[in-house]
Amino acid sequence: MGARSASAQGLATARDFARTLSRAGLTITSGMADGIDGAAHAAALEAGGVTVAVVGTGPDLVYPRKHRELAVNIEAKGAIVSEFTPGTEARPDHFPRRNRLIAGLALGTLVVEAGLQSGSLITARLATEAGREVFALPGSIHNPLAKGCHRLIRDGAHLVETAGEVIEALAPAAQALGADLRARLDADTGSKATLPGMPSREQDPDYASLLAVLGDSPASLDELAGRTGLAPAALSSMLLLLELEGVVAPAVNGRWQRLTARGA
Repeated sequence: MGARSASAQGLATARDFARTLSRAGLTITSGMADGIDGAAHAAALEAGGVTVAVVGTGPDLVYPRKHRELAVNIEAKGAIVSEFTPGTEARPDHFPRRNRLIAGLALGTLVVEAGLQSGSLITARLATEAGREVFALPGSIHNPLAKGCHRLIRDGAHLVETAGEVIEALAPAAQALGADLRARLDADTGSKATLPGMPSREQDPDYASLLAVLGDSPASLDELAGRTGLAPAALSSMLLLLELEGVVAPAVNGRWQRLTARGA
């Protein structure tokens, strides 16, 4: 994530990080915006990796238009994700909503360059509220595009200088999620694997536990982790999928509330 009007050094850094992270097996998720986002997507594809673009328009539209070729390449080797119906044009209020999905889909959020008013700071805040890791690159005190990163670092984000530091921090969560996925696939009886977000979630014990403890009163991620024994990273992914299905919704102060009865 980062500034649309990024510096040449910022774009180069975003490409370097994206290539290294992709070669390590991580998926690059961003918003296909101009600047840092576009550079990261393109570098991930060049490295032979997978990248996901979460957009603030309908999935059939490309914004900005200059990224039409990039969008075609992302569709071929990754995915374009949108919560908006086809034909929906870009609007300023769509992008904070898009950032919510980016924060929920990613294990960690890396901010390369950002001013104090950058939407990347919204994504970083949402990632923190979801229990995800946030990383920021330091820069010159004279560079206005470093001020947002410096604020994130002061607020507790990881100061990183290399992609290896990001990989080291995310490896335990990535390995845990990978092991969980393998276990679910191994438990498949031959019809369909029980994966988070599929219609058969009512048969999944983790989802059953989450829905059982998520009553009428909103609960925070930490409270849900304590009640279920599930890791915050896993809970964040589960809650995002349930939100997309209309089962739960975010409440105030990073809390979650249930909207429908189980199985409805």
